[in-house]
Amino acid sequence: MTDAVVFDLDGVIVDSEPVWEEVRRAYVAAHGGTWQPDTQRRLMGMSTGEWAHYLSGELGVDRTAEQVAVEVVEEMTRRYRDHVPLIDGADQVVRRLAARWPLGLASSSPTRLIEAALAATGLTDAFGATLSTEQTERGKPAPDVYLSVAQRLGVDPDRCAAVEDSSNGVRSAAAAGMRVVAVPHGSYPLDPDAAGLAAVTLNAIGELTPELVDELG
Repeated sequence: MTDAVVFDLDGVIVDSEPVWEEVRRAYVAAHGGTWQPDTQRRLMGMSTGEWAHYLSGELGVDRTAEQVAVEVVEEMTRRYRDHVPLIDGADQVVRRLAARWPLGLASSSPTRLIEAALAATGLTDAFGATLSTEQTERGKPAPDVYLSVAQRLGVDPDRCAAVEDSSNGVRSAAAAGMRVVAVPHGSYPLDPDAAGLAAVTLNAIGELTPELVDELG
């Protein structure tokens, strides 16, 4: 049986990964850093503190990690004020599943962006537990955020389904013991090892139905 469903946010409900990449690429270029071919793949799933240190340290940005975090998140907040890129049908999927199961949200976005995205999409009340990796010791692919959300929902992790788009997200949910539904972004395919951890892989979030979740159980 599945007792709860835990969603990622970026790439699952909102198509924000391209926005994150655009903002961070521009920031790195503007502050003397060098974007690497594998940078976006490595960044996906990192907590705010982790990616800020990565930009400041490994990519050579001439700002402290604390400055990087504040300035990049401020630009993302500005973008969200203008437009939150809701993935087509994602809000309807969330509502359908919320009618059957308690829902959680386990996101690598900062808390202020999670709140802005959920408010803009009208989904704030759909989730019984919402957590950012900035509130956990480790970001994805560590299981911390998924374990914490399951605890807040009062459900055993191995009785949860997780919905993820990124390789690090899939690794995180699987490490927590959850059955993972992968919905990879067309621009950011899963690494082979992560693809092997998913119980099922979908082409679009609209394919996620209550019947599919029942089958996972």
